[in-house]
Amino acid sequence: MTKIRNPVLPGFNPDPSILRVNDDYYIATSTFEWFPGVQIHHSKDLVHWRLLTHPVTRTSQLDMRGNISSSGVWAPCLSYRDGLFYLIYSNVRTYKGPFKDVYNYLITAKNIEGPWSEPIFLNSSGFDPSLFHDDDGKKWLVNMLWDHRKLKLVEANHDDGANEDEHASIKGCFAGIIIQEYCPKTKKLVGPVKNIFHGTKIGLVEGPHIYKRGGYYYLLTAEGGTFYKHAVTMARSKNLLGPYEADPSNPLLTSAGKPELELQRAGHGSLVETQKGEWYLAHLCGRPFKSRTEPKLRCMLGRETAIQKCKWTSDGWLKVEGGNNPSVLVEPPGLPTAEFPPESTRDNFDSDVLGVHFSTLRIPADPSWLNLKDRPGYLRLKGRESLASPHEQSLVARRVTSLKCQITTSVEFEPENFQQMAGLILFYDNQNYFYLRISNDEKLGKHLGITTSDNGSYSELRKYEIQLGNQPRCFLRADYDNGSLQFSYSPDGKKWEKAGPSLDATRLSDEYCKDGCFTGTFAGICCQDISGLHKHADFDFFEYKEL
Repeated sequence: MTKIRNPVLPGFNPDPSILRVNDDYYIATSTFEWFPGVQIHHSKDLVHWRLLTHPVTRTSQLDMRGNISSSGVWAPCLSYRDGLFYLIYSNVRTYKGPFKDVYNYLITAKNIEGPWSEPIFLNSSGFDPSLFHDDDGKKWLVNMLWDHRKLKLVEANHDDGANEDEHASIKGCFAGIIIQEYCPKTKKLVGPVKNIFHGTKIGLVEGPHIYKRGGYYYLLTAEGGTFYKHAVTMARSKNLLGPYEADPSNPLLTSAGKPELELQRAGHGSLVETQKGEWYLAHLCGRPFKSRTEPKLRCMLGRETAIQKCKWTSDGWLKVEGGNNPSVLVEPPGLPTAEFPPESTRDNFDSDVLGVHFSTLRIPADPSWLNLKDRPGYLRLKGRESLASPHEQSLVARRVTSLKCQITTSVEFEPENFQQMAGLILFYDNQNYFYLRISNDEKLGKHLGITTSDNGSYSELRKYEIQLGNQPRCFLRADYDNGSLQFSYSPDGKKWEKAGPSLDATRLSDEYCKDGCFTGTFAGICCQDISGLHKHADFDFFEYKEL
């Protein structure tokens, strides 16, 4: 029998919320500043997964224009009751420093693929909201409470891979898990707010989900922060509003202090029960890679999703089978194997809509800047703001999900000046990227070159620039190999030559990036016209191939 191989959702897919409806399993994951919001994945057997849909597709549901990097959609919660899907999600606008400006919303749909409703605003008291449906029909919202006043009480501690400023801004501000009733009729939170759990000695309690079993309410939480001390913990109570007692053998799952494990940063989980009464925990993890230039660990693919099998003990506590370590290979449930047809590695842009794996930054794809109809068989991007902008970029990209892959595209672009650029990009955020782009300047004319940004420090690799003359089309390629990135180019897609040196792609990681530390590497295409003339570039195809 084929085992579950972790991570089941490789690449940037954090904060899983797992759900079963009849014979179908779904996992919703965070998307942060990338649009559309929330990825929903589908499986029939917990082994084979596919990206199915995105429920947050309109600016009326999610306005992220101007959001800083690594803000936006954090930790969605997907649930189902009485024929209706419920999705809770956040739009985090501010998260650095003592304050967190968070907007928590609810949308619903009768079908997982939509249409999804307009959002209902819930609260702004903290992030990681989750909806619990009790047996009596009442619905309850839980979320972590953010208390900015506690910042001054705690000293920074930065021994787990995060930078000092980040820890100074989060330690001590996690003030517990609060609960309040939600009224479906008035579409509002009603009644008193109660703080039901302050976490364990691990600290930084967040990511709450409530489950009911055997007369107990079980509160599953994340603790330890989302870096190398991350953990899943559990508490229970006979009363929904508490008091909650923590499992004396917590944590339920963690990689902390176990550097030999392949799956690190294990935490932020949610539970699902199979048709046959088996229990599984979906959780966040990361696979660090040692930089060739520095000894520090770096997760270039970001935070991913894994699944562990669990069992209930005679005294009513849940345990991960085999101990509280995250395993790469896990026994699957006793369900029929359900594989999905293999996906094409190449998108020839023959459709009128973007493929499901593509995302844009902060705002949805709009025909005013991304067009698949003006020139059939091509994706036309009209140049807009610079790669540093948190507002309006003409960039479309997909997640990198393997440490060995090859990305290829073909572009036709006739820049008239140095402010116009287009090409192939490996992107973490607007302060960290590697960009193989076509531009034009007074000395070289139309040429191909590499620009980089290293935590906001912009560079042009001038000695590697290549004159293109009147060449109308240019094929661009990126070979991504276990932390190394090599760009190449070709005039015909057959004969390839290296463009520039081998680059250290481990810089595109949570641990390295200072201005944003919660996403992952994307590969994509983009176009800029800082002059404001909206010069366009036509891309013939985009191919992402894992090796």
